[in-house]
Amino acid sequence: MITCFLKYEIDPAKVADFEIYAKAWIHNINCMGGTHHGYWLPSEGPSDLAWCAFSFPSLADYETYRVEMETDPGCIAAYDHSERTKCIRRWDRHFTRPVLTGESPADLGLM
Repeated sequence: MITCFLKYEIDPAKVADFEIYAKAWIHNINCMGGTHHGYWLPSEGPSDLAWCAFSFPSLADYETYRVEMETDPGCIAAYDHSERTKCIRRWDRHFTRPVLTGESPADLGLM
């Protein structure tokens, strides 16, 4: 599994526009074979930061999605919305691998 983690700098006056963008991408990713883990929008603290994470079963599956998204009407509409509203100032994309199971400190040799 590969997980893409994105950090966005958004326009604080356009959080509602960014939320529309976020909801569209949750739908798009899930329809295109990925698992979207959601968006986290500003609440307390900085008003211009948002995050999201989504996963694909493999890097090859992610790369297939990246090719298909360029011609997918829903993906194009979401991207156009962000360009039209200027709700996103910048973003950083990071690829991670999840650790999803825990073990006791004793089993890990920590005790």
